[in-house]
Amino acid sequence: MTIQPSLRPGPQGQAIIERDDKLMSGSSVPRYPFVIERGLGAQVWDVDGNQYIDFAAGIATNSTGHCHPDVVRAITEQAQKFIHIAGTDYYYEVQIKLAERLAVLAPWQGDARVFLANSGAETIEAALKMARWYTKRQNIIAFFGGFHGRTMGALSLTASKVVQRDGFFPLVPGVHHVPYNNPYRCLHGREESACQAHCTCADYIENVVFKKIMPGESVAAIVMEPIQGEGGYVIPDSRFVQQIREICDKYGIVMIADEVQTGMGRTGKWWGIQHHNVEPDIICVAKGIASGMPLGAIVAKKHLMEWPPGAHGSTFGGNPISCAAALVTIDLIEQGMMANAATQGEYILDALEEMRPHHPSMKYARIDGRGLMIGLELVLDEARTPAHDLRDRVEDYAIENGLLVLGAGESTIRFIPPLMVERDLVDEGLRRFDKSLTDAEREAGLL
Repeated sequence: MTIQPSLRPGPQGQAIIERDDKLMSGSSVPRYPFVIERGLGAQVWDVDGNQYIDFAAGIATNSTGHCHPDVVRAITEQAQKFIHIAGTDYYYEVQIKLAERLAVLAPWQGDARVFLANSGAETIEAALKMARWYTKRQNIIAFFGGFHGRTMGALSLTASKVVQRDGFFPLVPGVHHVPYNNPYRCLHGREESACQAHCTCADYIENVVFKKIMPGESVAAIVMEPIQGEGGYVIPDSRFVQQIREICDKYGIVMIADEVQTGMGRTGKWWGIQHHNVEPDIICVAKGIASGMPLGAIVAKKHLMEWPPGAHGSTFGGNPISCAAALVTIDLIEQGMMANAATQGEYILDALEEMRPHHPSMKYARIDGRGLMIGLELVLDEARTPAHDLRDRVEDYAIENGLLVLGAGESTIRFIPPLMVERDLVDEGLRRFDKSLTDAEREAGLL
């Protein structure tokens, strides 16, 4: 497999981009000059026939790869039966089957109930409503760096980038943000080793929030990502996550794990929270659950979801075609793709470490991940000054070199290929990334 030199939109791709620019909302994140025509596994082709390796997977959504034949077959068979009838009003078995599977996979001992939605943001909205209904409390705690969606409730929790919130105030009241533990960037100014040993940031909730802002007994929920995604692929110290669980137990607070990006085998376990040996009360699931079909789910401990009929609903949530795709996706993840994610993830981490001596921006970089949720934070110096502009150029060069990658945080490149990605494509994708980083560093005068 060879790199086609300097891939850029051909005439067909450029024409489509120009049409898009005239009509589509300007709110879309500035997109990359890639116009997809088809995909298979971890490869995609643009409308001009150029081939790319996909290390983005639709933002960690195409878990089984593009157009897996079993997923396509399930979608087709269900579409030939019925496409929609609204699970809020009527019953259909494919929805129940999916709920049964998710309840069994719930990361806690005891029974679970399930609510099906359309997206990750919708699951967050529903989880907030459920926590407030159950506890009869109003306040919510979320974390700096967190990303939970862009609808008003989810956006109120989000604290990743100013542009995501600017212009939309006032947001939902009662949401309070606190520091998220990051062993590599201690918010208290400690050295890294001391931070990893002593600084979990959980004491901020007890000693500042609950003593100076609001009592713990007024908090309905603490919402956290087991690994921060959009905030930069930050993996917290497990003790920090465990302390959050202890605080929730102490004050009767509902612990909500946002597993929209970390769930469904992405980290080499079913749920990201399982890496911390913590049982949440609610998990929010979406992205990889249905191999690219729109679907989200809240899985909650049974006693939390005893709200009355009409308290919440969704016309399209649990669409039968999406549910059919999800059932096959769960089977495929369980039958080997999750194990592959763990194996290939370790391989990528090792390969990135081998690249470190050859790239100035990687000398002091943070390279970390679980499974196929891997972040490389490019930095300029020993003080870990984020190399934001360099990261953006790496993404641009990657497109030219036939590789799809996405950024996160200030200067992180994320590696999130489909869970089924084969070793030969991993090797070729890493080679293309290595070239892209070299191109960007040379342009920046670092080489």
